Amino acid sequence: MTMIETSVWEAEGATAIAAGPSVTISSMTNWYLHHAGKGLEERGALCGFWGSTGNHFGFDPAVFRRIWPYHFLKRPTYALPFVYFEEISRWWALPAYDFWVERQVLPGGCNVVIAPMGSCLPLFQLAEESSHRVLRVFDAPNSHPVWLQKLWQDECDEFMPGHKIPMPDKAFARIAREIERADLILCPSVFVKDSMVANGVPEERCFINHFGVNTSVFQPRTELPEVPVFVCVGNVCLRKGHQYLFRAFAKLKESHPGARLVCIGSCRPDFRKEWPKWKDLVEYHPSLPHAEIATLLKNATAFVLASVEEGFARVLSEAMAAALPIIATYETGATTVVTDGEEGLIVPARDIEALHGAMRRLAEDGELNMAMGEKARLAGAVKNTWDDYAGRLYDRLCVEVAEYGR
Repeated sequence: MTMIETSVWEAEGATAIAAGPSVTISSMTNWYLHHAGKGLEERGALCGFWGSTGNHFGFDPAVFRRIWPYHFLKRPTYALPFVYFEEISRWWALPAYDFWVERQVLPGGCNVVIAPMGSCLPLFQLAEESSHRVLRVFDAPNSHPVWLQKLWQDECDEFMPGHKIPMPDKAFARIAREIERADLILCPSVFVKDSMVANGVPEERCFINHFGVNTSVFQPRTELPEVPVFVCVGNVCLRKGHQYLFRAFAKLKESHPGARLVCIGSCRPDFRKEWPKWKDLVEYHPSLPHAEIATLLKNATAFVLASVEEGFARVLSEAMAAALPIIATYETGATTVVTDGEEGLIVPARDIEALHGAMRRLAEDGELNMAMGEKARLAGAVKNTWDDYAGRLYDRLCVEVAEYGR
C-alpha cells in the first residue's frame, strides 16, 4: 500500500495523525541529511534524528539518538587513510544498524519516516508496525541501483578489468527492496528521477529537490583569472569520469599550455591504472577545507564534472554560488539547474571531444564565461540555501500528509 494508491486510511482505535508532518530521520551515515533535519526542526516538524555520529549539528537532545552499535563497528575505519575500506565497511556493518533500529519505537505522533538508500528497511518496518499511517520516504543520493551498478561497473570493466565496485550485490538488492516499499522517492536531480521511472517507479512517487549551498562560505567571483583554471571536486574515480576529463584537458593543454586543472578528492582504487598517466598533468589535493575550496572556485574559469553516474553533485551548487559556469554531464544531475548554453555547457558522458570543446570555449570567450557565471549564480545559489532545500521538502511533506484526510 503506497501513499498514491491509498488516499484514505482508517483503522479502529488508530492513533490520531498530526495535522502536519512529524518526521523521524534515520541513517547509517549523515551525508546531507543533517541539513534536512535542521530545517525540519526549525519548522517544528522533526520528532526524531537517529545517526551514528555524535550530535555535532545541535539537534534538540529530545529528538537525537545515536546508533551506538553501528558507530562502534565503524569507528576503526574513520582514522584509516583508506577511504575505499571505509566505504566497503558501510555495508558489512549494516546488521549492527538494523539491530539497533529494529529495537526502537517511533516517537509519538510520528507520521513520516525518511532514510537514505541502504538505511530504510528497519525504519520502514517500524512505520508499518505503527498504529497509524506513516509515510515511508526513500532518500536517493544516487540513481536507481540497476543504473548505479551497471554504469559504474561498465567503467571498471573497461579501464580496470577485474575490479569490483565497493558495493556488494546484496546491497543493491536491499536498496531495490527499499524503493519498492517507499511511498515517496526524494530525487536530487532529473537524472535520478529518470532512472527511477525507467526502472518501474511511478513518476508521481518521485519528488525532485536538488541540494542547497552554504552561501556564507561560497561567494561569487568578480573577474576571470589570467590563465584558464578549471576546478573539479569529487573522488578521483571511474564513476566520476576523470578518465575522460583528463584526456580532454590534455588536448586543451596543446592550445593553452598555461591552463590548470585543479582536482580535489581522494583517488580511489578503481583509478589505480589510470592515475600514473595523469598525475603530472593536474594539480591534485586529496582533500581541502571548505574555505579553501571556496577560494579556489572564486578564482577559477569554470567548474567541470564528467561523471557517468551521480545523484546530484553538491559541489555543483557551490560552484554556481561562486558564479562559475558549469561544464557537466546529464549524469551529474546538472540539468536540474543548468540549461545548456545558459548557466553552462552540458556535454554527453564519455565524450572527450565535447569536454575539450566546452573547456576551450569558456577559456577563450571571457564575455560568455562571465555571463554564464552570473546566470549560474542566480539559478544555483539565490534562493537555494540548505534552508531553502529543507523548506521545499517540508512543503511537499505537508501536501503528502494532507492526503491522509482525503
